[in-house]
Amino acid sequence: QVQLVESGGGLVQAGGSLRLSCAASGRTFDYPMGWFRQAPGKEREFVASKGWIGNLLYGNSVKGRFTLSRDNTKNTIYLQMNSLKPEDTAVYYCAASSSANARDDSDSFNYWGRGTQVTVSS
Repeated sequence: QVQLVESGGGLVQAGGSLRLSCAASGRTFDYPMGWFRQAPGKEREFVASKGWIGNLLYGNSVKGRFTLSRDNTKNTIYLQMNSLKPEDTAVYYCAASSSANARDDSDSFNYWGRGTQVTVSS
């Protein structure tokens, strides 16, 4: 059984930075893992994902500002978020997939964390 636990969310002013962490338990060492977010009244949005080797992808709205990294020795992924904007406000979810082909489609990720709130004030 795979469990994902996010941490690192909070309140930050526009232009600031936050780093999210997602610790995984169970077998995830070769699973694609990533981040999605959902703002109130909006659909879940792809943020970033990374396969076991390479295959690093970013959503268009976060390219150049967010960086996903993965520490396979700790079964943990991180999302460094810089130059935050009020429109980045959302609940951020960590996800993992047992399908090696998972990329940016939330339907292809079958394990999810409970989410962590990120609020960016203007």
